[in-house]
Order: sequence, then structure tokens, then C-alpha cells
Amino acid sequence: MQAIFPLLAFLVGVVVPMQAAVNNQLRQLIGGSTLLAALVSFSVGCLTLALLSLATGQRWQSLAALSRVEWWMLLGGVLGAGFVFGTTLLAPRLGVATMVSLIIAGQVCTSLLFDRFGWLAMPLRDLSAARLIGALLVVAGVLLVNFGDRWFGR
Repeated sequence: MQAIFPLLAFLVGVVVPMQAAVNNQLRQLIGGSTLLAALVSFSVGCLTLALLSLATGQRWQSLAALSRVEWWMLLGGVLGAGFVFGTTLLAPRLGVATMVSLIIAGQVCTSLLFDRFGWLAMPLRDLSAARLIGALLVVAGVLLVNFGDRWFGR
């Protein structure tokens, strides 16, 4: 595994709470609409990707292949919109640490299933004892982030 990929994954994780906090501020500024804040965020993201595609010389003619995609292959945009909407909605209600810890637990548990069963043509990876223990530790971390103060006092 190239050393840069784990660092990039970590940086993506850094962005999640930052994105939720920024979108929450946007939501407050535009009258409290979580849906409109997510729309503005997604629109800016779409524009950013279009500009980056132009700047890096991406082959726009390859988009013609979209006529051959299965409908479900376009759900990534729907899922991404749901993620942006969900984090914008939940961050001020749950707190960023609670929200992100629950998101990470959901990601790890679901990811293990994708690895184990190869859903959506993902490569198969073994579900080892170490990986299961890691997932359990993530869940334990979620419990500590969310209930640790109650259990151990402040």
C-alpha cells in the first residue's frame, strides 16, 4: 500500500467534522434550512469538481459512457447528498464528536460486510479475528465518546 493513501484517508476523516460545522453555519445564515444548506454545499462541490476536471484535463467525452450505466450506479450522488444533509442536520443536535463517532462505527461495520461479501463488485477481503476485534474497539470507542462522562464522571 502506498504510504500516501492512509494519509489521504485520514485527511478525509478530518474534513467530515469540519464540513458539518461549516454547513451548520451556512444553515443558520440562510434561515435555518438544512435542505438548502446541503443544496448550496453540493452545488459548490459540483462546481469545484467541474473546475478541477477542466484544470486537470479530464476527458469529458468519456461521459458519453453514462448512457450505458445501470440506474443504481448513479446512487452515489444521492448517497452523498444524504450524507451532507444528514451531517448538517445532526451536528448541531448531537454534537460533532457524537455524530462523527456514530458515522465511523456505521462505516466500519458496513465496510466489513462489503469486504466479506464483495457487494457491488468490491474485492473480497477476509473477515479476520483482528478485524472483528478492531470493529468492536470502534464500537467501544463510540460508547466511550457518547457515555464515558456518565460512566466515569467528569
